[in-house]
Amino acid sequence: MLRTIDLRGSALDAATIRAALPRPEQDPGAVQADVHALIDDVRLRGEQALLDQADRFDGGRPPAVRVPVEQVVEAEQALPADIRRALEIAIERVRAASAAQLSQPVTTRLGDGARVLQRWMPVRRVGLYVPGGRAVYPSSVVMNVVPAQVAGVRAIALATPAQRDHGGRAHPVILGAAGLLGVHEVYVMGGSGAIGAFAHGVPGIGLDPVDVVTGPGNVFVAAAKRAVAGLVGIDSEAGPTEILVIADAGASPDLVAADLVSQAEHDVLAAAVLVTDSVLLAEAVDAAVERRAAAAFHRERVAVALTAPQSGIVLVDDLAAAVAVSNAYAPEHLEVQTADPWPLVADLTEAGAVFVGPGSPVSLGDYAAGSNHVLPTGGTARFSAGLSVRPFLRQQQVIDYDLDALREARPIVRALADAEGLPAHGDAVDARFPAGAGPEQRSA
Repeated sequence: MLRTIDLRGSALDAATIRAALPRPEQDPGAVQADVHALIDDVRLRGEQALLDQADRFDGGRPPAVRVPVEQVVEAEQALPADIRRALEIAIERVRAASAAQLSQPVTTRLGDGARVLQRWMPVRRVGLYVPGGRAVYPSSVVMNVVPAQVAGVRAIALATPAQRDHGGRAHPVILGAAGLLGVHEVYVMGGSGAIGAFAHGVPGIGLDPVDVVTGPGNVFVAAAKRAVAGLVGIDSEAGPTEILVIADAGASPDLVAADLVSQAEHDVLAAAVLVTDSVLLAEAVDAAVERRAAAAFHRERVAVALTAPQSGIVLVDDLAAAVAVSNAYAPEHLEVQTADPWPLVADLTEAGAVFVGPGSPVSLGDYAAGSNHVLPTGGTARFSAGLSVRPFLRQQQVIDYDLDALREARPIVRALADAEGLPAHGDAVDARFPAGAGPEQRSA
């Protein structure tokens, strides 16, 4: 079922590997013109544009874009007991892991009376996007809201697309998860329009502009984030999900297959890749994937994703080559199912999140591991990270020099200010010392 890519005996430079493992064609730049038009429509027509876009692109026209607070409260109270408990545990675990990401203030003393304080300040207000196309993601409510709360953000707004099965309203479990987290500012809006509304605000419905937008979505959401970046901060341009599994001959073919299929059910554009040095394992996994795919609830979607060019089995000479393939590909999710995984993990530097051993499947990370499941896709793990407290914080430096410390730094400022042709910079320091101020103190 999965295509085989044989890289044994090949020179494993990054370009060769990336060419052998193509990703689905989904370039945010290709839809940028359409996205700008949708955002401009929201900026100009406000709620009416959002209602029209929901009717056109999502699950129908909602009764209103802003969800009444009482509906959020009712949805929380109506959560089935098992879902409520699962969400509570997920919240607790993500909150604990997010708290570990916080940096404490640090003071650097550079001499008597000279210090620089490094501190991290939360942004004022954020807009969090929870997708709702082929599936409903209360877990994404948790993954977006919790790190923002841990960072200290006080104003949180949440957007999710209209659901046709619920009369154009938001999905009740999404509302319930928001209510459980104490988020009561919820909007039924999706795609580019939602991102534009967060960035520009919609006064008619009480939606004030935000400072940061986070959350996963389709190519239109990614393109919209690109369009508003600079006006607001963003986390990343997340695309279709992907999993890469490194496995050796001792791995369980059925467990590897189960994990590949689990990610393929997200989207027809999902990528599922096995990298192995064992031909026997490759053959066994392929057979197990075919069995599981045929029995999957979303079998049509799974079949398309697994037989598409972005999925496959990669044969390599050894596990060192498997590491090279993974690092060049830079997957969103990376599983290591080998007899001795930790020596490999030390070298696996390019991945959104790494799952070690048979007890750590990607689906655990999606819900209950405590890690965040909003992760970089499309190879962007080479330079970006998964969602954490960081996008919601601003590092700020507080400079505190007394006059004696400034006097010591004075000739440094004067020399560099004059070298840059900005003598007034030096004059601003000299002004603190009237007896020594004046052009005659400037360096030649």
